Amino acid sequence: MRTIPAKLITETVTKLCMEANYFLGNDVLQALKDAKDKEESPVGRELLEQCIVNAQIAKEDEVPICQDTGFAVFFVELGDQVLVDGNLTQAITEGVRKGYQEGFLRKSIVEDPLRRKNTGDNTPPVIWVDVVPGDRLKIVIAPKGGGSENMSEVKMLKPSDGEKGVKDFVVDRVKRSGSNPCPPVIVGVGIGGTYDKCAWLSKKALLREIGSKHPDPYYAAMEDELLKRINDLGIGPQGLGGRTTALAVFIEAHPCHIASLPAAVNIQCHAARHKGAVL
Repeated sequence: MRTIPAKLITETVTKLCMEANYFLGNDVLQALKDAKDKEESPVGRELLEQCIVNAQIAKEDEVPICQDTGFAVFFVELGDQVLVDGNLTQAITEGVRKGYQEGFLRKSIVEDPLRRKNTGDNTPPVIWVDVVPGDRLKIVIAPKGGGSENMSEVKMLKPSDGEKGVKDFVVDRVKRSGSNPCPPVIVGVGIGGTYDKCAWLSKKALLREIGSKHPDPYYAAMEDELLKRINDLGIGPQGLGGRTTALAVFIEAHPCHIASLPAAVNIQCHAARHKGAVL
């Protein structure tokens, strides 16, 4: 067994909160550059260039890529040979508190969904923990902005709706979203599981690197088809028209009940932020 101090987890999370909001991933930045080269709309090209410049300024000046620094969502892999010297949830929460305060990141969380008083430090975070083999602790933060999150949806389809029903739902969800999630977007799709598992899958899908292919050729082909159909909608960068509505579509699937076909779409804006560390 290996022991990891809670203090080290807090220090790591503090740093991750700031870095995730300052530094856009190289895969996303390259995807924006590639999209600009291919974009047919002059306005679309200009807007993509502005996204690229904005990311460069954020990196150089260490300021947030977007004013909405998001709900702090964590995907944690806890090795079964790891002992945390302290409380894991409390350690991550304290890291969020410090990271958002020290990094001058906007605090966007209200303590109750109906009695909407801001907590003042962007806590509590949302933490998903998977226990995996090994003696390491992997922590990934994915700050999730409200604009894109609001355009997400879960739908309980009938098994008879099949592949076509899932595809049509995904495309229609992006179409109805229009400019609201600040396109170009990344579209996470969850298929199967239960109502809640499906939504989790669609959010976890957003962690994949742009340019990666699903290991199952069946779903890899579906991702390609959905990306084409979405970009054919003509919504374009920031909703002002063009061929670049989405940079990628990522699918995650899970076994489900014989009577069910859950499908979920979680949309991520072009500021596709996530940052991880392994302890």
